[in-house]
Amino acid sequence: MESALVAEGIKKRYGDVEALSGVSLSVDRGETVALIGPNGAGKTTLVRILLGTLTPDAGTVSVLGSAPQSVDRERIGLLPQAFTPPDRLTGRELVRYYGGLYDDAMTPTAALDSVGLDGRVADTRYEDLSGGERRRVCVACALVNEPDLLVLDEPTTAIDPAGRRSLWALLEDLAEGGVTVLLTTHDMIEAERLADRVGLLAEGRLVDLGAPTELIAEHGGEGRLVVATEAGVETLSDGNFPVEAIDRGLVVRDVPPERVDEAVGLVAGADIEYDGLRWTAPTLEEVYLSLTGERFEGRGVWPSGVAADAPGADGGDRR
Repeated sequence: MESALVAEGIKKRYGDVEALSGVSLSVDRGETVALIGPNGAGKTTLVRILLGTLTPDAGTVSVLGSAPQSVDRERIGLLPQAFTPPDRLTGRELVRYYGGLYDDAMTPTAALDSVGLDGRVADTRYEDLSGGERRRVCVACALVNEPDLLVLDEPTTAIDPAGRRSLWALLEDLAEGGVTVLLTTHDMIEAERLADRVGLLAEGRLVDLGAPTELIAEHGGEGRLVVATEAGVETLSDGNFPVEAIDRGLVVRDVPPERVDEAVGLVAGADIEYDGLRWTAPTLEEVYLSLTGERFEGRGVWPSGVAADAPGADGGDRR
């Protein structure tokens, strides 16, 4: 399959800081690839280099078969992480303005409808919209030219859960229609749902790239039992399972499905008070920890790798 994006050996420094250290990446046409990593990982720097707004210190890039600086801009849609359009224009006026930059663009109504915004929002000044409404207007601006390649840097920032699901459905429809999507995200759930492949970035290195299920199977380890309790680690330390303290609870790790009863028996026999038990399968957060040794505290995961709907759960890029 022909590649929409190809990067080979990309390096970039900002003074003494190495933002990217020899990153190589290819994205097939019609594929959705998510780049995940904490603040400072190099995601935004890589996106800027791929689109030609930043020059790498070393390496080569191809976008839709051309150099980034010479590719037909009508074929690309971009939503930067920091996008501040004129805030006294309405949503409809903003989409009309950005659509006017192209020879053939969607109508403002069609673009706003595609991101789930009604007429009230369309005719409200940008400065008076909520954070989630603003972000969806920005996505509409990125889609107005019906691009072949859509690049989204943290697309669901500040969007409420319902709006996030609506935008996910839109991106899935675009991908099914053949649009190539490259997105960066802090949201592990978003990456698992949308991406054909996920790239794990840490300290300027692409430490692995693959389908979410493949990454989890290879690097995620075993499941774990989450215990909502005020008890300490020592109450469950019997040597059969590693136990870790988390906010308002404990995690019994390395619990495969066939040993869940054994782990539950450990908790039941410890004579401690607990509000609930929950066994969870490995996630991309475990993969990230396994490959980098670093916790990834993005949206959609508890700081110790527990899904955001677990008991007691609480729900950015060097450059």
